[in-house]
Amino acid sequence: MNIIHYNGKNVKTPCSPPSSPIPTPISLSPPAPAHTAARDREEAMAKAKPSSSAAAAKPAAAAAPATVHSALVTYSSMLALLSLCPPFVILLWYTMVHADGSVLKTYEHLREHGLVEGLKAIWPMPTVVAWKIIFGFGLFEAVLQLLLPGKRFEGPISPTGNVPVYKANGLQAYAVTLITYLGLWWFGIFNPAIVYDHLGEIFSALVFGSFVFCIFLYIKGHVAPSSSDSGSSGNLIIDFYWGMELYPRIGKYFDIKVFTNCRFGMMSWAVLAVTYCIKQYEMNGRVADSMLVNTALMLIYITKFFWWESGYWCTMDIAHDRAGFYICWGCLVWVPSIYTSPGMYLVNHPVNLGPQLALSILLAGILCIYINYDCDRQRQEFRRTNGKCSVWGKAPSKIVASYQTTKGETKTSLLLTSGWWGLSRHFHYVPEILSAFFWTVPALFSHFLPYFYVIFLTILLFDRAKRDDDRCSSKYGKFWKMYCNKVPYRVIPGIY
Repeated sequence: MNIIHYNGKNVKTPCSPPSSPIPTPISLSPPAPAHTAARDREEAMAKAKPSSSAAAAKPAAAAAPATVHSALVTYSSMLALLSLCPPFVILLWYTMVHADGSVLKTYEHLREHGLVEGLKAIWPMPTVVAWKIIFGFGLFEAVLQLLLPGKRFEGPISPTGNVPVYKANGLQAYAVTLITYLGLWWFGIFNPAIVYDHLGEIFSALVFGSFVFCIFLYIKGHVAPSSSDSGSSGNLIIDFYWGMELYPRIGKYFDIKVFTNCRFGMMSWAVLAVTYCIKQYEMNGRVADSMLVNTALMLIYITKFFWWESGYWCTMDIAHDRAGFYICWGCLVWVPSIYTSPGMYLVNHPVNLGPQLALSILLAGILCIYINYDCDRQRQEFRRTNGKCSVWGKAPSKIVASYQTTKGETKTSLLLTSGWWGLSRHFHYVPEILSAFFWTVPALFSHFLPYFYVIFLTILLFDRAKRDDDRCSSKYGKFWKMYCNKVPYRVIPGIY
């Protein structure tokens, strides 16, 4: 076993998170999946340090929390998010559904009518049907979250010493949701095609409704915080954007971030993927092999997420980022609209791949999802055994590094430097991006727009890799430099 031992003793991590499919947003884009987000190099550490937005969360008399970015960047990103992302969601839906997937057609429409009038003409207003679908789905998921049995799971200790407790029943909720949805369709009780027919109205309602929900979170953070992991920066805009509470709950058991990020955001991704399949079947009397490959890969990926959901509760999205507009709006709006967009495109553009090509894409996508899973499994086993395990048939290479907590205590972390984690510091991003590519490529290349999510995800994860390296460099200092010397590539082995 190759061990570089530094100051301190080995310690075990309180949890072993996977890489999440709901990434935290960069300045213009809300999260994930999600999908995915929420993959940190800090997830590869045995102890996680709170992010700057959460680390300074103290009781009322304590110092105000710092933010991830400067006030100027926060203001700029919030303005961009508010002004650009909502219309982009509607424009993407309109282009996929009503403009034959052609960005050029949408551009011609806006040029002919003017930007403002053109947007007004295509922006659907929320309807009663849309609100009923949203509230019905949300209520169903909330009931499952509360009532389905599940194992007790303790998240990582918070900056103020709290240990959040969860009920790990995501996989059960996922199975019940899909079985119920398909059962309602099969027995003629509810036709999922209605969801597709009112999709623009649903997205419009989510845009506005999620904004109101974030106002509720801001007020709750001031009036009735759920724990001492909350606090105000003294700036209304920053508090609204980054969030007031780390672990907001309604009552004792209903965790709001688990609901927004997992049970609404990720679950809606799966439900919409199935919806697009059913809509194509009702339109054409059959489902094209391209749609089958797209839907199968998405559902396999989402199944992996719910299989590892308790691990996601240890990632930055849950354990570090506060519940504000930055993350919650994205999970409620961006995930169901943007992450599902390749399937949305395929509804009206059934591509016949042929058995050989369809099977090749399917197997390649499954392989990428498996590698992404195996990265998480490998790290979990490494942590569970405190480094006393086998990685690719050999004893793992690791670094034991010490750091100081916000309370001045010296702690240690195990940094795995072999197996997948020896290829690059964020190697799990590679199969993550490739998975998205393989469930998009069945659309082939007639139009550019279906690939927006892949491009968005790539930019987001490369940016996140840099930001996380900066965070870890600040936390571990000289030990991080030693680690980077051991694993020199950030994302792509041999290239970057």
